[in-house]
Amino acid sequence: MRSDIPAPDILIIGSGIGGATMAAALAPTGASILILEAGKQIIDSPHNSDQVSIFQHNYFKPDEEWFDQNMKPFRPGNYYNIGGNSKFYGAVLARYRKEDFEEMQHLDGVSPAWPFAYNVLEPWYSKAEQLYQVRGNFAEDPSEPHHSLAYPYPPIPDEPCIRSVRDKLIALGLKPYSLPLGVDIDQWRKTRNTPWDAHPHFFEGKMDAETAALSQALKYGNVQIQTESKVVRLNACQTTGKITDVEFICQGVHQKIKSPLVILSAGAIHSAVLLLRSSSDHYPAGLANSSDMVGRNFMNHNASALIAFSPTFNNDSFYQKTFGLNDFYLSDPELSCPLGNIQLLGRVSENILKSSLQRVPKCALRYLSKHSIDFYAMSEDLPERDNRVMIEGDKIILKWKRNNWRSHMLLVKRMKKALKSCGFPLVFSKPFDKRTPSHQCGTVRMGVDPKLSPLDPFCRAWNHDNLFVVDASFMPTSAAVNPSLTIAAQALRVADEIIRSERLASVTSMENSVGTG
Repeated sequence: MRSDIPAPDILIIGSGIGGATMAAALAPTGASILILEAGKQIIDSPHNSDQVSIFQHNYFKPDEEWFDQNMKPFRPGNYYNIGGNSKFYGAVLARYRKEDFEEMQHLDGVSPAWPFAYNVLEPWYSKAEQLYQVRGNFAEDPSEPHHSLAYPYPPIPDEPCIRSVRDKLIALGLKPYSLPLGVDIDQWRKTRNTPWDAHPHFFEGKMDAETAALSQALKYGNVQIQTESKVVRLNACQTTGKITDVEFICQGVHQKIKSPLVILSAGAIHSAVLLLRSSSDHYPAGLANSSDMVGRNFMNHNASALIAFSPTFNNDSFYQKTFGLNDFYLSDPELSCPLGNIQLLGRVSENILKSSLQRVPKCALRYLSKHSIDFYAMSEDLPERDNRVMIEGDKIILKWKRNNWRSHMLLVKRMKKALKSCGFPLVFSKPFDKRTPSHQCGTVRMGVDPKLSPLDPFCRAWNHDNLFVVDASFMPTSAAVNPSLTIAAQALRVADEIIRSERLASVTSMENSVGTG
């Protein structure tokens, strides 16, 4: 095993939203920073916009399998590349509502409070919006919490056919709002030949972990990224608890590297798996796990696609995903309980439909797509101790069962009714598989009690004071909006704490470190 690699001041494991944002915030300190990324860069390729390659042939989907609670294998669809899963996200960069940080009663359970209130994270939300160049107008959404800064750019406007649907929803008394998006739509139109929002891309207008945060970090000579370097183990000192070294495999060579500060940002599944696999005689349950909570409280949003069809509606939009609704987010008008968020999807084309409806003729799917508008319904998945990630040898086991599903079905019902009132006689809905990677969270959550949580409120491991875990795994709850901006905001907050507590002296200010890109 090689162990002669120079030790960086800070080692970051993973280049997704958490890891890349941490790198952008810490880069101006002058500290030497090394990012280890298991994958490599997605290159500029025709496959990036080929919906047959992506949705029918699974071109980008890794050939791996995990196991469910019955030990039945499935393909999870996590992606391994610079930027992590954000290369495939829709770039909706929403804040959690103020109420999401408080205890909230749902139809089928309770969402617990966070270890701090919304106003603690609010300044970092504003900085994250600057870094990720968010387009939006927070005044349109009555549920939107206080903003200390406006979005750096105005919202992406609706195209005429999409605007007509927004106007009909307004006429029903609903309050559609412009989605906060990390998308430079002018650049997107120049370089993309597809309307779908969740394709991978190569610096073509979508602000993901690579294009928004990592690109800023790599402008500094003290920041480096090493790809195709899969971390397999962390080792900790028995007496101090500090992480002593990190083991990884690069080009088939097992290597070891030391660093006085380790930031784990491998994602909600893999961060938990890595901590569990780092067990030893002194840490038999794995690292950061004296609470026995590592891997537990796995969450992923309850989500469904809704396709509203009318033969008289002509969807000629290029970029459909411009508005959402939070009318049912905090309280259903009939049951007075929170239901969740609705937002537009990218255009669901015939090639995307074909991946699920293989026996339906393509001409019929083309007709359906042309006369439909597509929505995404999202409800909170409540934390449950026994919904968890486990390991058995080399196997990753994901044990979970749905909860809060009645709330989600009510949300779908409310939106179907609204769309039918808008002149769409047929509204189809299909639940998404909860094992998809995009909104996974929990598993290494933060809290105020080391007996109940692996991390403190700054994401520092209670058991290892030089280890921080800064990805979606730290989240105590999933809320019911996209998690990316909250991950980025907490990463900026944690980076500021590291700068202060570790006395990284050459930084001038956090404002300089996150900028506007």
